[in-house]
Amino acid sequence: MTAAGGSRPPGAALVVGEALIDIVVRDGRITGEHVGGSPLNVAVGLARLGRPVEFLTSIGNDAHGRRITEYLDTSGVTLADGSVSAPRTATARAELDEHGSATYGFDIVWRPLPAEVAPPLVVHTGSIAAVLDPGCDDVSAAVDRYAPESTVTFDPNLRPQLIDDIPTARTRIDSLVARADIVKASDEDLRWLEPGSPPEEIAAQWLSRGPAIVVVTLGAHGAYAVCRAGAVRIPAHPAAVVDTVGAGDAFTTGLIDALWGGGLLGAANRDALRDIDTETLRAALELAALSSALTVSRPGADLPDRATRDAQVSGWARKKSHMI
Repeated sequence: MTAAGGSRPPGAALVVGEALIDIVVRDGRITGEHVGGSPLNVAVGLARLGRPVEFLTSIGNDAHGRRITEYLDTSGVTLADGSVSAPRTATARAELDEHGSATYGFDIVWRPLPAEVAPPLVVHTGSIAAVLDPGCDDVSAAVDRYAPESTVTFDPNLRPQLIDDIPTARTRIDSLVARADIVKASDEDLRWLEPGSPPEEIAAQWLSRGPAIVVVTLGAHGAYAVCRAGAVRIPAHPAAVVDTVGAGDAFTTGLIDALWGGGLLGAANRDALRDIDTETLRAALELAALSSALTVSRPGADLPDRATRDAQVSGWARKKSHMI
């Protein structure tokens, strides 16, 4: 494990958020345990695409925590100092009924220790970490600490089962939206936050609060995004769906990677990101949708590496050229 701020090269990503073990139970028996957590998936997805990534989380020095640490190390993610600090590692228990429908229960202690790292190119956060006490205040502080020098990306990725105080959760989400440069949310997130309001309307409202780009994923209907130059809508990339675990995280990862490759991340490029044109945004969305399609075609949150995704991009480009 690399020490925080140690050998991590400049121009890296810092992901702040939860890591947990998904425990699947059927007929009273544990049938599987998997490393999970939305921010963790984003960190691993970026690392698989060859991006340098540091991950600040809160796990325990127990069997589950060691499994997460090994998974991150194998994936090429640096675990930030202070991450192994919780009394126990978080778990999400999915109880499956006879029809395969799941009822979830969470056991989460979320309180990362503040970690000083070299200013990253991009800071990503979201999901449980952004709203769950007491660690959500540390997440907010980390955003404030690095925003002057880093692009901030935010994905609410809501878990309503863990939200007892809905008004407070909405306030925290609104605050992070206003401080983020890039916001990606699902239509399910928006239906929970603003029932009855069209996703396009909410995206426009959020854009007016400060972000350069707001993206809404629409499941099988693709994605919608808005920036200062206008709005973009793309269809979902064709895929033979095995399951949708990690689909949104793969989209987020693909979007960050595309904007990174376009030289649009980092505080020095904040004006360029704000001035992004719709065709550049469309290209980034299409790459993000491809990352998502590759993930749903495999079981679990198995995000693609760069070789796999680039091979698909090349095949896609050849197919389009033959159609012209």
